Amino acid sequence: QIPRYPADYTVEQVLRRAFSDLEAIRRKMEALEADMAKGEPQAQTLREYDALTNRYQTGGGYDMDVSVNKIANGLSISHAQRQQLFDSLSGGEKTRVNLGRLILENTDVLLLDEPTNHLDIHATEWLEDYIEHFHGTVFVISHDRYFLDRTVRRILELEDGKVSSYSGNYSFYAIEKQRRLQEQQRRYEREQTEIDRLSETARRMHEHNTELLHKRAFSIEKRIERIRTTSKPVRRRKINAQFNTAEFHGDEIFSVRNLSKAYGARELFTDITLKIEGGERVGLTGVNGAGKSTFLRLLMGEESPDTGRIRIGPQTRMAYLPQIVRFAHPDWTVLDSLMETRRGLSETSARNRLARYDFTGKDVFKPVCVLSGGEQSRLRLCMLMDDEINCLVLDEPTNHLDIASREWIEDAVEAYDGTLLFVSHDRYFINRFATRIWELADGTITDYPMGFAQYREMKALETLEKAGAENSSVSGKPLSGGKPLSGTGKKTSGARNGKQPSLHRQMELCERDIEKAETRLAGLDAQMEAAAFDYEKLTELTLAREEVQREIDALYERWEQLSEQSGDNA
Repeated sequence: QIPRYPADYTVEQVLRRAFSDLEAIRRKMEALEADMAKGEPQAQTLREYDALTNRYQTGGGYDMDVSVNKIANGLSISHAQRQQLFDSLSGGEKTRVNLGRLILENTDVLLLDEPTNHLDIHATEWLEDYIEHFHGTVFVISHDRYFLDRTVRRILELEDGKVSSYSGNYSFYAIEKQRRLQEQQRRYEREQTEIDRLSETARRMHEHNTELLHKRAFSIEKRIERIRTTSKPVRRRKINAQFNTAEFHGDEIFSVRNLSKAYGARELFTDITLKIEGGERVGLTGVNGAGKSTFLRLLMGEESPDTGRIRIGPQTRMAYLPQIVRFAHPDWTVLDSLMETRRGLSETSARNRLARYDFTGKDVFKPVCVLSGGEQSRLRLCMLMDDEINCLVLDEPTNHLDIASREWIEDAVEAYDGTLLFVSHDRYFINRFATRIWELADGTITDYPMGFAQYREMKALETLEKAGAENSSVSGKPLSGGKPLSGTGKKTSGARNGKQPSLHRQMELCERDIEKAETRLAGLDAQMEAAAFDYEKLTELTLAREEVQREIDALYERWEQLSEQSGDNA
């Protein structure tokens, strides 16, 4: 999760460490070239140089720059960032760079530890596509449920020192685990019923106090021990805590007008004007580095804008969970930190409250500086949830949380009926809660008054229209498959034999059918993108897409036949 390299390494050097073997070959080749330049080379030198050249070429040595550029672009590692010192990057940026180096090594096995932490949606989807086409083995630790659904075909669950295997993706695992727990509960209950019956029989036999019945009772007790094969299923205790919602009687939670912010020459956004009304649930999206967290800090008064103003409604009561949680006294214990923020709270009450957030026993005496990121977020929420609020601001609330903790915070947000503004790259979380999307890109925020699925569908259609506009400007090629469509290529003269016009007409109709079918195919792709969280609909759309693809293949085969006939008759 946290890569380390020499302090003077740039991002470019980290990426190119993937080619260390090829770089060593290149240095040997350069040394041999220098020797050969001094005079007539020996046969042994030529053979060695030829062998090194072959190894360098087959290993992709001449394509290193292309490979690095491709991976860097896919993971949104800019050219300017590639010149920076690796140690100067944020945790998320380090994760992306190290992931890029790992992929460039072109290995047979990928071991990925929380690879989507800090990745924006674009980079996560790029990684999913890479893994889907990766021919080796992938072993991944992740709490990103949608990522697991897209990339894995087997789940290993480590719990209570034991590993359980599930042959499927995360959705299969979630259902199958519940089925196994229910089956274990039924077996346990059946065993307990039989044990109770036999124990009562053995007790009565002992009471008769005869040697024969004592022997039979001992035999039954041994049988009872053999029956005890199923342990009682333990369900993880669910955290049960909710935000206290204050009533809101105004119209406007907050508004910003002509807001701008830059750091030196780097301009994040400029001239932004928007507002949120009571009860809205807004998801702020955008690539890493676009300025989403900065926008939230401006809103909370932790930073000042360069220009513009922020107006908070007089009835607004805000609570804020930052992406990186910091405590004023990191050496204080969990218990001391809570009691400091809740003056008058007794130690017993504080410990009971912490227990509701899964801090029990010796956990309450841990210094907050040794807590994991997820534990620190949980403690901060424990401090926030007593406040009367009507506007909840969350910055990457599910980062560092395990799946159970993610489900807990989702349940708490679900029960909260105030206004919500959040930044997240967790597609499951965005899809569940956002009723309005703000997209921060190119220095401005675009408002999409719709849920995440509709937003994704609209973005997919925009991409499709853009691609269609680019394709329409290219002559001599159909939408795919490389066959010319009607109206393109050379015109034919009208003086042909009797069969030729009919043949050309058939080709035109075939080409028109191809174009229509490929338009339908593109539409299905857009619908599949929008239905990414609806597995039943996704399965239905996948089957429909396969049917359309078969139709397209048949049309192209027909076009080939007509084309050959046309060439024979020409």
